[in-house]
Amino acid sequence: MEATNFFRQIAKMEMNSKLMLTITKATENIIIVSILIENDSCGDKAKNLIPPFNLKGTPEELDEGFFSHIKKPVQTASGLLSNMEHFMKQVELAQANSAMEKQNSNKEQKDKDNRNKKYNEAMLKANAFEKEGKYKDAWTALPKVGDYPEHSEVIKNKQEIYERQFAPSLFSDTGKETVEITHENNP
Repeated sequence: MEATNFFRQIAKMEMNSKLMLTITKATENIIIVSILIENDSCGDKAKNLIPPFNLKGTPEELDEGFFSHIKKPVQTASGLLSNMEHFMKQVELAQANSAMEKQNSNKEQKDKDNRNKKYNEAMLKANAFEKEGKYKDAWTALPKVGDYPEHSEVIKNKQEIYERQFAPSLFSDTGKETVEITHENNP
């Protein structure tokens, strides 16, 4: 059996992609070799537009010139796929740093600042009503717990304080007058 250096030749090729070979016997003396280069790490869909490279010849012609014919196209396609992946990563990086992305980030910060401002304004208004002794108005001026869940504990505590002032509990002794009932007709 003859020794072949086919795989050593492939190992020497500069490529960062998969090399898929399909070998078909077209006629008794003609072989067609189709070579498809794939790179799974490349996220660009344009990689699918690269067609297979086809060689056709007799077994002797393919033995003699196979590597000399495929070396350049394989390296070019493999390099293209690597460059495409690098390009896609750079596009993502540029997008993240783009003015538009920064603008969106600034808009989010503005929205957050406006939200905090509205919360603080509502709390100040409630405190002003509280100082005037207008507890129902103070309770109404408080921000809604559903709108500011991050401040729910503070809002609920204030609501309880105000409720005690304008709607005292029926079961507490504070602020209640005791009515004494006497029976006048008792002997």
